[in-house]
Amino acid sequence: MEYDEEKVDEMVLALLYLGTFRDGPVIRAWKSFDWSSMDRLYEKGFIHDPKSKARSVILTEEGERVTRELFERHFGR
Repeated sequence: MEYDEEKVDEMVLALLYLGTFRDGPVIRAWKSFDWSSMDRLYEKGFIHDPKSKARSVILTEEGERVTRELFERHFGR
């Protein structure tokens, strides 16, 4: 099935907000999403390189802001 990768990436980014937590000076999110989506989010500058042994990924400043905005837009009441 063909799908709109931009829409998928937006939803993944919004859902990353659910799994965010502070780890010292950085915000991390659990990386339990499709690897190709995570790679695209990295290329767009929202997360740091997801290819590591860590079970979470570090959000960039922009990624932190956008995850919250997208989560509120799509899932807020």
